[in-house]
Amino acid sequence: MSGDGGGAGGGSGGGIGGGAGAANLIPRAVGFVYAIVAIFALAILWYTGKINRKKAFIFLLISTGFGFLIFAPVAPHNFQKLILQDVTSLGASLQVAAFGLILLLLLSLVFGRIFCGHICPAGAIQELASLVPLPKIGQNRKEISRGIRAVVFVIVLAAAFGWSVGIIDYFGLQEFFSLDVTSVLFYVFLGVLLLSTVIYRPFCRFICPYGLLLSLTAAVSAFKFRRTDKCIECGLCEKACPTNEAKVGDLKSECYMCGRCIEVCPVEGALVYRRSTGRWSAVGIPDEKEQAENTP
Repeated sequence: MSGDGGGAGGGSGGGIGGGAGAANLIPRAVGFVYAIVAIFALAILWYTGKINRKKAFIFLLISTGFGFLIFAPVAPHNFQKLILQDVTSLGASLQVAAFGLILLLLLSLVFGRIFCGHICPAGAIQELASLVPLPKIGQNRKEISRGIRAVVFVIVLAAAFGWSVGIIDYFGLQEFFSLDVTSVLFYVFLGVLLLSTVIYRPFCRFICPYGLLLSLTAAVSAFKFRRTDKCIECGLCEKACPTNEAKVGDLKSECYMCGRCIEVCPVEGALVYRRSTGRWSAVGIPDEKEQAENTP
């Protein structure tokens, strides 16, 4: 990797919507527009209960397809290139790229980590890999994963600002989605995918610097998956959650909106996606905070 941060990511990288191959035929902004539309669509579908984990599978496929087609919208790559001020790889001005990433942060402040869960190609393809029926490890170690990601975040910033080096480039995101099998970095991210079959979303949970920022906003997001007074406390959602974020009181900062909790819930309406402000929701169900306050 060259000192200007081009290195593995190179000048062919896509910013908010750019990438290799078909990027010359498809406008780079298409990836970003898709992300915004998909966030609102999924938020509405989860809120109205008209989608489940199996139906959301189509979003994973579409998002992965965008990754291979135009390398978009790959937020960790965009974040890396933004702090490196690599306009060529971003395919957009620094102002436009910053606006896009800030907008995604603001949307996660409202809707949670929908972008991470089903829209970012890097996350979507790891979610697909996690469907391989193999025993999973590390599900109850969110403190460790968050700690490691925080250290990586500091290293990414230090390398970028101190030496103009893009650490994230070494994970081969662009090489993988460009199908550059001649590059060793292609096999680095391929290894990440193989690891995803036994460890849930290792890149998202242990590495992604932009994911760390999204986890902070998601922790205080207005809408989350919440238990209602119909919950029978069977514990099935807690066992199904791959990030240990289904317990009462969990902030859902590491909730990737995968829908496993709702899928296994035996009582309809016991888990819903809605506001978590401590007020009564539009459907008239008290949230966990209100239940705790009203418990003798």
